[in-house]
Amino acid sequence: MAGKKREIQLQAVVNSQSLWDEMLQNKGLTVIDVYQAWCGPCKAMQTLFRKLKNELNEDELLHFVVAEADNIVTLQPFRDQCEPIFLFSVYHEIVFVDPDADDGGEVLNESVNQLYSIAIIKPDAVINRKSLEIKQKIIKAGFVIEIEDKRVFTEQQVRDFYHRIAHQPDFEDFVLFMTSGLSHILVISQGNEEQPALGETESDPETEAKEIYEDHLAMVTTPMMRKKRDSLEEYLERQHISQFCDVEENITDVNRFIDMFFPDFKNMKNLKLEKILALLRPALFQEKKEDVLKIIEDEGFKILMQRQIVLSEEEAQTLCKEYENEDYFGNLIEKMTSGPSLALVLVRDHGLQHWKELIGPGSVEKAKEYLPESLCVRFAMEELPINQLYGSDSLEAAEREIRYFFPPQSTLALLKPHVTQEQREEILKLIREAGFEITQMKEMLLNEEEAGKIYSKIKGKDFYQDVLEMLSEGPSLVMVLTKWNAVSDWRQLIGPVEPDEAKLLSPDSIRAKFGRSVLKNAVHGSSNTYEAMESITRIFEEFGPENPEGN
Repeated sequence: MAGKKREIQLQAVVNSQSLWDEMLQNKGLTVIDVYQAWCGPCKAMQTLFRKLKNELNEDELLHFVVAEADNIVTLQPFRDQCEPIFLFSVYHEIVFVDPDADDGGEVLNESVNQLYSIAIIKPDAVINRKSLEIKQKIIKAGFVIEIEDKRVFTEQQVRDFYHRIAHQPDFEDFVLFMTSGLSHILVISQGNEEQPALGETESDPETEAKEIYEDHLAMVTTPMMRKKRDSLEEYLERQHISQFCDVEENITDVNRFIDMFFPDFKNMKNLKLEKILALLRPALFQEKKEDVLKIIEDEGFKILMQRQIVLSEEEAQTLCKEYENEDYFGNLIEKMTSGPSLALVLVRDHGLQHWKELIGPGSVEKAKEYLPESLCVRFAMEELPINQLYGSDSLEAAEREIRYFFPPQSTLALLKPHVTQEQREEILKLIREAGFEITQMKEMLLNEEEAGKIYSKIKGKDFYQDVLEMLSEGPSLVMVLTKWNAVSDWRQLIGPVEPDEAKLLSPDSIRAKFGRSVLKNAVHGSSNTYEAMESITRIFEEFGPENPEGN
């Protein structure tokens, strides 16, 4: 049956994107012969593959596949090539065993296929802007930061995480220190320093296939025979930064803390959320904006930020660089600067590749030939033979472009004393979902002096003493929130000052959900950028951009 995966001798046939995605889940090593429809697969290699299969005697961990580039979107870069192309895909799972279990070995978290550590970057490191340096060192050493969060620990959370040192005489002071400010929590895996990734090879296929497979087999079946890599804790000690970062590596405790701090981690583990910049050129924005936005939504993208922007000539030339040698380049730049474009920040699982496949190539002619269902063809304009949508070329480019078109701004946010711990968690979740980054955070009792740093513009008002009395009832959570248009977006998220009015006019706002009265309306936010920076500077004297080099 056409399109159905079947065995031909040793090799399975993959001739559609769905079969390709299914093939990537093969456990072990898959050797892929990428071929063009007009010339067929490399039959000369089948003897070699049979020899390898017989010698290694592995049916579960060694697979051979032929894949037709013409029908698989992922293989688009390999189309129209006449030389043999072989790709290697490696996938494996590791099951954890607790040696302390009564029965001699209990399987833990079978759905997790990596060994993780928990690292906590402590408040003094965060306040001194060392967190980025520490994370960069961790990544440089080959570890992978799977997920991270920023939070002020509750007293109970500190006691749970540091229960092994609870007997120490200064433990109570340590608890106070750990609850005094923002910490970063990281889930870290060992990474795959020796594991080959999917990629193209131009070396001798027999040698390379055998070496990759044997390396992988050793990794999966005999991990104890490999050279032991430094643990995360040992690495941090050698880097002289262990005083700023505490590590938990006990499997049972790590799994418990992942469930505590990242309850959705196991569901998210197979996702690779990627942020990209997308742009609708002026003509498309004016004529088909709503149609494009609906397709974006239907394809599973979330729009984090969007703005209209009229490009300068220099900006237009940068975004249209791939067309600079075309006769119509001058006309293109004129069109690009003639009116507003729509810039979007999109996020999705494997967002970069999916957007590229969705919009198609930069030329309408090529899109019609190779991806006739792409948005490039669907929204083609007669006046110019180019793709009316733009997307970041790489994740690195996406990061640069997002920062350029959506420059980050900071604002001060305050969660008031009457907000319960459970409500705090709900509000922090809303903050993250709205795209804010929590850049700084600390819990503090706002006395008259500290309150004046935030509420300076109402000091002379009749109700100011009522504000001070409300703030003195307990500790507040003070934060610096960062994103593009942060001041305005935070004001919109919190809603009107009066909770009853907020419920009527902005029922999804924070004050509508958690406010009790005008005074106890759950949250506060700076009114403008000047007030935000003044308050931030007064409360967080150390606040400033982190130095990526850690100097």
